[in-house]
Amino acid sequence: MMGSAYLFGLAQATLEIDAIQGLLIAAFIFVLLFLKEKIFTVSQFIKKRISTSMSYAYSITYLIIYSTITLGAALFWGAYATDIVFNEELSIISSNRISIIIIILGFLSFIYSYLGGLSAVVKTDIIQFTILTVGGLAILFVTIKNIGGWENLYNLTPEKMHLHLPADHEVLPWTHILGLFFLNINYWCGNQMIIQRALAAKSLGHAQTGLLVGGVLKYLMAIIIVIPGIALFAYDQSLLGEPDMAFPFIVKNYIPIGFKGIILCGLFASVMSTVDSTYNSIATIWSIDIYSTIINKKATSEQQVNAGKSSIILSLISGLTMGMIFLYMKFNNPEAAFTHTTNELRYLIFTSIIVLICSTIILIKPNARSIMFCFFIYIPINLMIKIFIPEINYFFRIFIVSTSILSLAIVLNRKKLNSFNNLFHFNSSKQKYFGITLLLSLILVHLIFN
Repeated sequence: MMGSAYLFGLAQATLEIDAIQGLLIAAFIFVLLFLKEKIFTVSQFIKKRISTSMSYAYSITYLIIYSTITLGAALFWGAYATDIVFNEELSIISSNRISIIIIILGFLSFIYSYLGGLSAVVKTDIIQFTILTVGGLAILFVTIKNIGGWENLYNLTPEKMHLHLPADHEVLPWTHILGLFFLNINYWCGNQMIIQRALAAKSLGHAQTGLLVGGVLKYLMAIIIVIPGIALFAYDQSLLGEPDMAFPFIVKNYIPIGFKGIILCGLFASVMSTVDSTYNSIATIWSIDIYSTIINKKATSEQQVNAGKSSIILSLISGLTMGMIFLYMKFNNPEAAFTHTTNELRYLIFTSIIVLICSTIILIKPNARSIMFCFFIYIPINLMIKIFIPEINYFFRIFIVSTSILSLAIVLNRKKLNSFNNLFHFNSSKQKYFGITLLLSLILVHLIFN
């Protein structure tokens, strides 16, 4: 994302700050429903709201995405950046050190995810977030200092300081925020890796507050991730041929040697936070949604745990394999902002879940066959538009496909629409006004940096 910010500027920040939309919807619409149903996975919720077959469709889709693209991309990015920053120190390993680092990162996360479960993931995430933030702030401070302070950021790069780029921009036209709306619902409301934390909360109040605080932290993450890329462009434009070098270039050339260790820890923390959460989600989905309902319906708790651990071993293998594939893809096309390459690949399959997630809320009791039809035509239509109208930006394509298919689902279930007033649930006025303030702040940011 820092490399993308180097190319496209502040528009890249929308991928962080617009997540607030999804976090608000998760906090005030989905979480209470999830907690009321006393479920462990989103698939169980879909099973109750739509049908068993659609819950299997959800589980299988997520297992495929998690065990391949999500794991592979996280391991690749961590190894790629680590190798570039510390290539001199790591030169003793071998010429294939990126592959070796991918394997090391995969196994380190695998060990404590396998042994400790969600509890280990949550505890390590707190430590990892702290290290990641400290490292990110260090990079931010160095890059801002190199341009002479915050006031020079706009003076030196005025063309990069816009959240909304022209509608004909190849990668991030302003219309991409329309597709982001659905992607944020998909990720923050229907993603087992995210929702499992809310489901583990002690109460609705804790769950809502946690999600809202996450929304505030999205502003911090946007600053840490995006601003250094823009600042680097202000004083060094030599990376236009390989923008993804932005982060490692800053660390390698501008961070003091002693502080590089903290950056390395932050980098590993960022990767492992994603990887361990993904392992745990795979184990949960496989053991509860697949193993206990299809393979062994009389499974004991111990058997479920063992099944989950077995799935982590298999996902380690698939994740490492995909990491190597991404390594090949990246070096085959170094001039691209690779985060958008992996995004587009993920969204071709991933976004079909939007139909299921939105249908459970918009419709009271949707007809299972109509939703199944809408779910299975999503990917072919998405793929056809990509092939026959390739000039349409992939974010905007998601908006077109999602609105069209959801409209079809509503038409097919027009007598089963839920009341708008029944959607929102606030644990207290404190959370309500917190959420309203957060939403108004997002609107204000978009207006100021238009």
